[in-house]
Amino acid sequence: MGVLYDYFRAVDDEAVAKLMAATGGGPVVRAEDSPVEDAVDGKGIDPTVVLGKVVSFALGVPWSADVIGDRLIWSQGARENLEYEGPWVVVLSEPARDALADIPDDRLPDLAEQWSHIEELSHYSDAEPEVMLSRLREFVGLARRARTNAEHIYCWICL
Repeated sequence: MGVLYDYFRAVDDEAVAKLMAATGGGPVVRAEDSPVEDAVDGKGIDPTVVLGKVVSFALGVPWSADVIGDRLIWSQGARENLEYEGPWVVVLSEPARDALADIPDDRLPDLAEQWSHIEELSHYSDAEPEVMLSRLREFVGLARRARTNAEHIYCWICL
């Protein structure tokens, strides 16, 4: 099945902890239901590498693991327990959120084209530029709504 990624917006880490308690640890996007929060089903798009690459393209900088600046905020004890297998929630940095939110609409097609050709997406049959454009629009929209509402972007991750 692979790793699942749900991206969503929330005001702070405490709100995320309450959401995780209310959902039994997630997921935020549920099959055949509407999302629990304003969320994007990330499918195979991890925050650090795959999302990080499109953010680095948008910023015009080389990719590095620090582009997204994500940090673990949930679950209790996950950091200390090397056997823990999830789920986890990380928060993306404000500069990463703002980089996504600042992408002009007219740049989206070119960025999606570039993004669709990264090595990490090469094994996905649906990583065509048109599909990645749709995905990028979802992430940019989520980032814009998060910034407008003074919220952060979080990513729920589960093996």
